[in-house]
Amino acid sequence: MKLDVLAFGVHPDDVELSCSGVLLVEKSNGKKTGIIDLTEGELGSRGTVETRYKEAEDAAKILGVDIRENLKLADGFFKNDEDHQRKVIRVIRKYKPEIVICNAPEDRHPDHGRSSKLVSDASFLSGLIKIETSENGISQEPWRPKYVLHYIQDRYLQPDFVVDISAFFERKLDAIKSYKTQFHNPGIDGPETYISTPGFLDSVIYRYKMFGKMIGVNYAEGFISDKTIGIKNLDSLIKENT
Repeated sequence: MKLDVLAFGVHPDDVELSCSGVLLVEKSNGKKTGIIDLTEGELGSRGTVETRYKEAEDAAKILGVDIRENLKLADGFFKNDEDHQRKVIRVIRKYKPEIVICNAPEDRHPDHGRSSKLVSDASFLSGLIKIETSENGISQEPWRPKYVLHYIQDRYLQPDFVVDISAFFERKLDAIKSYKTQFHNPGIDGPETYISTPGFLDSVIYRYKMFGKMIGVNYAEGFISDKTIGIKNLDSLIKENT
């Protein structure tokens, strides 16, 4: 299956927190979308690998993505080396996305920046003819996404552009809340963590309100691009209520 947009998250819930609104927007426009989780989130203080898989499945249904896979890299200890790059190359060549979205270039969690560079590097290398990979014994053709975009996570980074997700924000929140073991939930046992405090989801909402305010809408998600974004004409800059 060829995808239009493929979002990578190093941990299950990264995509939901950071770019699920855009996945919903693109899905509503008839695009094929998918999610690749690099790790199983096995180092998470709350929940288990099994509960994370169930939560990721529930979130995927809400988002209506066409595929969701987990590459089972080692949470906290994966590297940006040839072996890991080849694993990401294989999945890029498998789904041939026009656009790849991945973790923030730098962030509070060291996995985020490291995975961002891993996916960005693999996206470029995936287009090189002399790098050979196969899927189920069948040689894969080279494929390079047209754009690699990075979402913004805990640490504020200046976006290159923002996307109006107002019409889908409630569904985005529903997808985030699928991770019942990870966020504030009095019914779940486990130690309190940075993201399980009552105020964490409030901070997520405020962030997307702030991005929305930048363009005169209720909610928006921000992105950083590996290359300059072009527009076809100046009409693309015009929108109502600005």
